Amino acid sequence: MLTPEQIGDRLERVLLKVQKPGRYVGGEYNSIHKDWHAVPLHAALIFPDIYDIGISNVGLKIIYDEINRRDDALAERAYAPWLDMEDIMRQHGIPLYTLESKHPLACFDLIGFSLPYETLYTNVLNILDVAGIPLRSAERGDAHPLIIAGGHACFNPEPMHAFIDAFVIGEGEEVIHAILDCLKSQIQPPGLSTSKFQNRENALLALAKIPGVYVPRFYDVTYQEDGTIAAVTPNRPDVPETVIKRMVAKLPPAPTNFIVPNIETVHNRVTVEVMRGCTRGCRFCQAGMITRPVRERSVEEVLQAAEQAVRSTGFEELALQSLSSSDYSGIMELVEGISQRFKGRKLSISLPSLRIDTVSIALMEKLKQHRSAGFTLAPEAATERMRRIINKPLADEDLIHVTREIYARGWTNIKLYFMIGHPSETLEDVRAIASLCKRVIAEGRKVIGWKAKLHAGVSTFVPKPHTPFQWVACDTVEQIEAKQRLLQNELRDKNIKLSWTPPEDTLLEALLTRGDRRLSEVIFTAWQNGTKFDAWDEGFRWQAWLEALAQNGLELAFYTHRPRRLDEVFPWDHISDAVRKKYLFEDFRRSLEGEIRMDCRQQCYACGILPTFAAARRANPGDYWKCPEVKSQAKG
Repeated sequence: MLTPEQIGDRLERVLLKVQKPGRYVGGEYNSIHKDWHAVPLHAALIFPDIYDIGISNVGLKIIYDEINRRDDALAERAYAPWLDMEDIMRQHGIPLYTLESKHPLACFDLIGFSLPYETLYTNVLNILDVAGIPLRSAERGDAHPLIIAGGHACFNPEPMHAFIDAFVIGEGEEVIHAILDCLKSQIQPPGLSTSKFQNRENALLALAKIPGVYVPRFYDVTYQEDGTIAAVTPNRPDVPETVIKRMVAKLPPAPTNFIVPNIETVHNRVTVEVMRGCTRGCRFCQAGMITRPVRERSVEEVLQAAEQAVRSTGFEELALQSLSSSDYSGIMELVEGISQRFKGRKLSISLPSLRIDTVSIALMEKLKQHRSAGFTLAPEAATERMRRIINKPLADEDLIHVTREIYARGWTNIKLYFMIGHPSETLEDVRAIASLCKRVIAEGRKVIGWKAKLHAGVSTFVPKPHTPFQWVACDTVEQIEAKQRLLQNELRDKNIKLSWTPPEDTLLEALLTRGDRRLSEVIFTAWQNGTKFDAWDEGFRWQAWLEALAQNGLELAFYTHRPRRLDEVFPWDHISDAVRKKYLFEDFRRSLEGEIRMDCRQQCYACGILPTFAAARRANPGDYWKCPEVKSQAKG
């Protein structure tokens, strides 16, 4: 295995041959460098995409900060090398290394992957291969690092079960310390052996006993004759039948010493999470279900974090992050506070997720001083019928009124997010998207003339696990293309930009997000056939995926276009986000009738969150629990 010094020497000879050498050199401002030999635990954190994207990932920043606060551990980072760098690394025998110390990944005790979405799966395999680590969990021994993954995609871990030793289900701030404490008792004392672990199997069993940690090798899957799941059961008596997600009862202080990248990246900005969770109950939204309940940081805590982060980084943009920023109970006070603290400074503020029905004119006025170039809203559907089905009620006139006021206050570009392919959608529902866009741009022209611009971003619905729509089918390529052609024909205005998701991208996501254990072999075969960077045009090879399915005797339609039986056992049923399956099914039935559930802040629908985390609520009473039922029970 190469030493860090040897890796450094080889890099000096090759870095000028690749695009953006700054991706691979490390040494960024605010990166943390610890003495390798002074700590017993070494963790490598990986976002399996290029540096330009991965360095902005907030989840990885949080875990990096949590680990490096410990005296007995260090955390370093690595990202997927781009195609040119990978070729050079393979040619020159350079294994994938961390940016902080240049140690090869194989030297670490723990490798943690962040998996927020499924199209990163083949990159995980490629990273392990470039690092010289066996791809399959079953092939790793005591001398290899433990491979752990976390993130939203892990709420259905089965497609990656063969490659990941353990999955963290849910939030990582607390469980990462339990994992490190566990591994500390399992690793070999330095110098006694070349192996990292006294016994890898025992280490994995110890991890499986930590709440929120899922170790696939301790569970067996059986199938029905029709190919559906019969059962997922533990093969040991001392692991739980159902793995319940980890939930942080009170959000810890937000990280503020963000790493300042060496190069221009996708998001050069400070990000402060103001709240976690959502009470709206949009039926298509997995994030809104798996991050329940809502917890908020106080206004003062957010202001202090923002001030410290801007000071420590020099970034000129501040993003207030949440699933629904304008639902934050102190949003007006917060924006006013930011306006006062950063008065006269060139700081733009972005609220990435604004609800149309809660965006007030007063909020727009306060944002004017620190506005960014555009304003983003997400109506998702353009007819009342579709909005009732997806549980996102909104009147067209409210949208028109809000967009008119946005244009009137100096914004020239509005982005509207829509989604096609919702259950029961017709071409008339799709045509209504174009009609609504035309009305919005017409109102903008009344206010600011031909400076008014509109960007309509149209994605395609994918039925996600742990949502009320997990029982429905995904549109076919032909259906998606017909809807996209309709929008292209209808929206020919030069000031309206239309963007959409290629149908094959949608079907790959649908395949992987709804898959079972058998897809592990498909992922492996597709990677062998050359797929990687599936979220990029340069890497995506749809035909290779179809061939991988065929080589493994599986059909795309079984996973993507098949409505699920009402009593079907899902591949992810043994993974619990604490929202009851019965609740999701009841909400699905309501969608068929076009019935709306009100915001959970107004009425509790007994989704299952409250009893699951009753102890956490009692131990952490406070106003950061925003469900009224939660607050009343906590005080009681």
